Amino acid sequence: MKKLVLVLLMMATSITFAQEKNKRASLEVDGVCGMCKSRIEKACFKTKGVKSAVWSIETHELKLIFDENKTDLKTIESNIAAVGHDTKEIKASDEAYDGIHGCCKYRDEDVIDDHKKEE
Repeated sequence: MKKLVLVLLMMATSITFAQEKNKRASLEVDGVCGMCKSRIEKACFKTKGVKSAVWSIETHELKLIFDENKTDLKTIESNIAAVGHDTKEIKASDEAYDGIHGCCKYRDEDVIDDHKKEE
């Protein structure tokens, strides 16, 4: 009887601490154009467990739905930084940033101004 109670207690504890299967999150990602949008979203989808990734050019907000049993925000942000885009938590390396197209150089004020003129 004690073993049964112990097993039930352990099962209840593991269920209580289970992670969400479809977690929703949003984060800010730097970028300026449609090519940035494509690159950012593609980096997210290459992360196992990401089910939805939509980045807004206007707001720089990335809305995500992902399986917490397979990935986490830090992993997703690392993959975004690896393709050259900064998040609030992880900055892309200079090498990754230098690898993005010239019109996507979101750290350059002239590029940002050029994109604002197009709107």
